[in-house]
Amino acid sequence: MDFRLTEDQRALADGTRGLLARLYPAERLREDAAGAAEGTPAPLDREMWRALGEAGFFALRLPEDRGGLGLGLPEAVLVFEEAGRVLLPGPLVTTHLAAGRVPGAAEGTTVVTAVDGELAEWLEASDHVLGSFDKAETVRSVDPLTPLHRVVGGEPAGDGGAGELLTSAQQTGSAARTLELAVRYAATREQFGRPIGSFQAVKHLCAEMLVRVEMARTAVRAAAVSGDPGETAAARLLADEAAVRNARDCLQVFGGMGFTWEAEVHLHIKRSWILRSRGRSVAECEEQLAGRLLDETLCRI
Repeated sequence: MDFRLTEDQRALADGTRGLLARLYPAERLREDAAGAAEGTPAPLDREMWRALGEAGFFALRLPEDRGGLGLGLPEAVLVFEEAGRVLLPGPLVTTHLAAGRVPGAAEGTTVVTAVDGELAEWLEASDHVLGSFDKAETVRSVDPLTPLHRVVGGEPAGDGGAGELLTSAQQTGSAARTLELAVRYAATREQFGRPIGSFQAVKHLCAEMLVRVEMARTAVRAAAVSGDPGETAAARLLADEAAVRNARDCLQVFGGMGFTWEAEVHLHIKRSWILRSRGRSVAECEEQLAGRLLDETLCRI
């Protein structure tokens, strides 16, 4: 099986990166985060949501005869990796999954969220909720750009493996971004008259970050092609680990600077915590993967 990207897939990823750089640059991310910290969180940007819809972000996997682009999950994970890289806010995965089922979701004129266990994100900003609940109360979110509600009597919508894989793609994008930030900072920040990146301890830290990104990216893209539930669970575990641990290592490279609102590093670790808490737990994914490996081993005996 060939997992190398085609020319069209590379163009899709490059085009998405360019689009998101215009719609949600790093300066705006920092401004929104600083505003949220001061008690004035930015509302969900409906204009940006419609622009994403016009670009086909939500209708990516819809058939062409239904107004979509007719692409598949392998292409969708490339797009969501770019969204994770810039920490694009909003219920992106649920709106994408609702395209074709909820009117306006594909076009970006309707914002769709979902009940996910005991939590629902962007509840007040959404027009439609997948799943059901009896009542909801606001809870303080560790991520200033992801408002959360705790729901009571909730019935999760259930999105199959696609939602889990797209979330894993976001985590992979975040891990790649913190690697990029760490390497760039290590090349310019000097101590004892030398860039800190010349010290072996920092080199090893960045090398380990690169390994995590490559392992997560490979697993996510392979699972998107195969659609195998066991590979999806493995991709989820590797992507969560890459996002959380890379953000922590990036903070170590930055030192105290990484905790300031001028830096985006701490926002990546906070978003990675939120995404890791979605859907199945780490233990459930490990149980599924362990069961799969055990079955394969018994078959060889």
